[in-house]
Amino acid sequence: MLVLLAGIFVVHIATVIMLFVSTIANVWMVGSSNVGTISTGLWLLCNKTCTQLPVSSRDEASLKAVQAFMILSIIFSVVALVLFIAQLFTLEKGKRFYMTGAVMLVCWMCILIAVSIYTARFTGTMLYATNPHHGYCFILAWICFCFSFVIGILYLVLRKK
Repeated sequence: MLVLLAGIFVVHIATVIMLFVSTIANVWMVGSSNVGTISTGLWLLCNKTCTQLPVSSRDEASLKAVQAFMILSIIFSVVALVLFIAQLFTLEKGKRFYMTGAVMLVCWMCILIAVSIYTARFTGTMLYATNPHHGYCFILAWICFCFSFVIGILYLVLRKK
C-alpha cells in the first residue's frame, strides 16, 4: 500500500510540474517561416524574440478562457496535493480520499475545457507561419489531462490501510 501511495504521489507531482510547464512555455503551436521557426503559446508569439501574442477580437475571449482554465487547473492540482498530504496524516484507517479525488477531478475538468477550447479555436491557425503543428506544451496538457483523471479516480477508490 505504501508503494501505491508513493507512486500516486510521484505521478501527482509530475502532473503539477507538467501543468506549470505547459502553461508557462510558449510552444503550443509551432510553424516555420522565412525567418525561422515560430512558436505561439498562451501568452507570447516567439520567433527570435518574443512579443505579445496578436489575437483577433473574436478570439480574445477564447484565449482568456484557455489561460484562466489552465491557471485554475494548476491551482486545483496543487490544492489536491496539499489535501492528499493532509488527509494522509489525519484520516483514520479505512477511510477514502474523497475530497482529494474530487478536487483532482475538478482539475481534470479544467484541463479538458482549456485544451478543448484551444483545439477548437486555435489549431491550424497561426499568423506568419506555414505548416503549423502542435508543440510539446499542447501535448503535455493532454498528458496532464490523462494523468489527472487517473489520479482522481485512484484517490476516490483508494483506502488508507
